[in-house]
Amino acid sequence: MVLTLPRKFLLLGSGELGKEFVIAAQQLGNSIVAVDRYANAPAMQVADKCEVISMLNGDDLEAVIEKHQPDFIIPEIEAIRTEKLLEFEQRGITVIPTAKATNFTMNRDRIRELAHTQLGIRTAKYAYATSLDELVTAAQDIGFPNVVKPIMSSSGKGQAVVYQPEEVATAWNYAIKNSRGDSQKIIVEEFIQFETEITLLTIKQWNAPTIFCPAIGHRQENGDYQESWQPAKISNELLVEAQAIAQKVTDSLGGAGIFGVEFFVTKDEVIFSELSPRPHDTGMVTLISQNLNEFELHLRAVLGLPIPQIELLTPSASAVILAHEYADRVSYTGVAEALIENVELRLFGKPDARPGRRMGLALAKGINVEEARKKALQAASKVKVV
Repeated sequence: MVLTLPRKFLLLGSGELGKEFVIAAQQLGNSIVAVDRYANAPAMQVADKCEVISMLNGDDLEAVIEKHQPDFIIPEIEAIRTEKLLEFEQRGITVIPTAKATNFTMNRDRIRELAHTQLGIRTAKYAYATSLDELVTAAQDIGFPNVVKPIMSSSGKGQAVVYQPEEVATAWNYAIKNSRGDSQKIIVEEFIQFETEITLLTIKQWNAPTIFCPAIGHRQENGDYQESWQPAKISNELLVEAQAIAQKVTDSLGGAGIFGVEFFVTKDEVIFSELSPRPHDTGMVTLISQNLNEFELHLRAVLGLPIPQIELLTPSASAVILAHEYADRVSYTGVAEALIENVELRLFGKPDARPGRRMGLALAKGINVEEARKKALQAASKVKVV
């Protein structure tokens, strides 16, 4: 097959990950329609066209598809009426990685059932709840501490570690408040005593073998990533095991593109945690660490373009820049102080702020991971959202 460019992409979700994908796609002449629930979202600022709709509204999705007739649909967030993607795929529009994969992975219960029940992959013990009473019972069955989170959320929002029964009601309210979509279903998981968490960026290709980026370590607070670094500290034996699990899961989902596969790493095993069928927030460290970043890799896999050997250029790290107040207009201070040698910034351009919202990112190189993490954290601390 001879690939012709440009192609038209419809991006469902227009946050900071989508923005970097738009930039990568436009570098090869493609056009992008960025869609989100609010105007002036980050990816809209660089896209060719934009639409503001509720992606949970099937009629609105239908109207946007009919209007723009894209070659590819690229989901970037969870809150999408995913059953409509199955319809679009049947009409001949390519959904990335596939409509089935998107439908599975937009909900934590479906991907967990696929991994644990169908594929026999080791996961944390888990149970579901659709009411506070059910959660109380499930939490007692799992044992304390445990982790409570919505089955559908954005960037880990709504997740809480529960140490004792008195905290279950608070965790329920927090999970429901931060749930995306129209689901009121909660998952409670065994708390794994891990040494580290990693993201294994897994690139599935149409007609070539699955390949992997060097493992990325990350640190979370309340389920939301705060910093990531590459390479992660993991033995070769456990890395090979993680790669085998990642390929098993992504092979079952099909399609092409990059998957962010998360694992808990203990002293002697890797335990499957979650999977995102798109570029991963912890993978933004590849903007500075690799010869091809995760967005360029995603694009190449989607288009069936050759991917050369992925090279880690230097130990690198990322650290998030968060807002601490509400603001309907945003500006930043400390940018000049943060931009020391081997440090880069990404300020996402979100039009407003709220406490805890991710507004930017500091990226840093170092002679080792420790130095890179220190520089990234220091740079991020200097930038204030005002």
